[in-house]
Amino acid sequence: MIERYTLSKMGSIWTDEHKFQIMLRIEVLACEAMCKLGTIPKKSLEKIKKNAKFNLEEVQKLEERTKHDIVAFINNVGSYLGPEARYLHMGLTSSDLLDTTLSMQCVEASDILIADIRKLLTVLKIKAKKYKDTNCIARTHGVHAEPMTFGLKLAVWYDEMKRNLERMEQAREYMRVGKLSGAVGTYANIDPSVEEFVCEQLGLKPANIATQIIQRDIHCQFVTTLALIGSSLNKFATEIRLLQKTEVLEVEEPFFKGQIGSSAMPHKRNPVTCERISGLSRLLRANAQAAFENIALWHERDISHSSVERIILPDSTAILNYMLTKFIPIIDGLLVYPKNMIASLTKTNGLIYSQRVLLELMKKGITREEAYDIIQHCAMQVWQDTSDFKEVLYRERKVRKFLKPSEIDACFDIKYYTRHRDFIFKRVGLK
Repeated sequence: MIERYTLSKMGSIWTDEHKFQIMLRIEVLACEAMCKLGTIPKKSLEKIKKNAKFNLEEVQKLEERTKHDIVAFINNVGSYLGPEARYLHMGLTSSDLLDTTLSMQCVEASDILIADIRKLLTVLKIKAKKYKDTNCIARTHGVHAEPMTFGLKLAVWYDEMKRNLERMEQAREYMRVGKLSGAVGTYANIDPSVEEFVCEQLGLKPANIATQIIQRDIHCQFVTTLALIGSSLNKFATEIRLLQKTEVLEVEEPFFKGQIGSSAMPHKRNPVTCERISGLSRLLRANAQAAFENIALWHERDISHSSVERIILPDSTAILNYMLTKFIPIIDGLLVYPKNMIASLTKTNGLIYSQRVLLELMKKGITREEAYDIIQHCAMQVWQDTSDFKEVLYRERKVRKFLKPSEIDACFDIKYYTRHRDFIFKRVGLK
């Protein structure tokens, strides 16, 4: 997945070039902090700032020999510094560079994802308002339940994505942590002020406490947040897929001119993008499981987490970025068929109004159990012979005993079911 997006903004975050650029910045900032402490002469710092650079191709060649990417990087930078190379990486360990850099990359990736979520919220808000008064049937267990509006369905998605925005912002904040505390996190060979200075310059917070690494529950929260957001997109995409079924066709994902639905059947208009989103959400959840496995490491660290993170962090951020950028235009260009929604409302011949009749009978003083038995008996007749529910109620002696025909008619007013939509919209923030 990540290889397909190496030219994208998200993909560029995870390139070796960008990773080593951040590491170089960390090393130079550490030298600057140590100069303030008097550990490095000012003239040496000036030479380091002027000459510090790396060559990615040379780093990669060195890594083939050293089998250690950070040593290869440090040696390559040192080759451009001359005698000042002795001040580079002084008191630091590889994970100081790796983990602080990884945090920077995750924060940068978060900024892209947060912007994506905000765009989705904008289009959801527009669509929810547009279809606030568009009546449709609500379903439970896949079976027709009671009337609602399509705008309310979209409002549910809007509210969920607001929560996802908060989750993403929180995950970004937790990932905004750096670590320059040495081999096992004790600051034995580096002053804590170096870490504080570098983190401040990078826009990070020093880890409260670390071993040789930043603790992986933080990274796990980040990856599981991505999986949770992806699962919300899967939920929305699944609903669109269900509503696009031929026998329903209440909504349809955009189908563009020249698009092919099936190589064999020219009539097909398949929800392929929604299906792709559903499929990719599975990868995000699988990656989240791997992040859970990374939390427990041997003693103060091992590197069993490292190889996993080199895959799941770039992939998960790129996958979610892709899912969001694909889903935004689906909502923006969603094809909605109100006439089919009206047709769906009539498919049960009025059974969707059964609870209203039940409650009206109870208001007349009979028990809920008795009222339920009466209405269920009438409903079963409709299921069996496809007669009209209202007509069955008119004929039912036990109903006529308590309800006049006009009172029965009033139970079939769809406005009764949607009368609180403005209240719900206001509470969700869709004024």
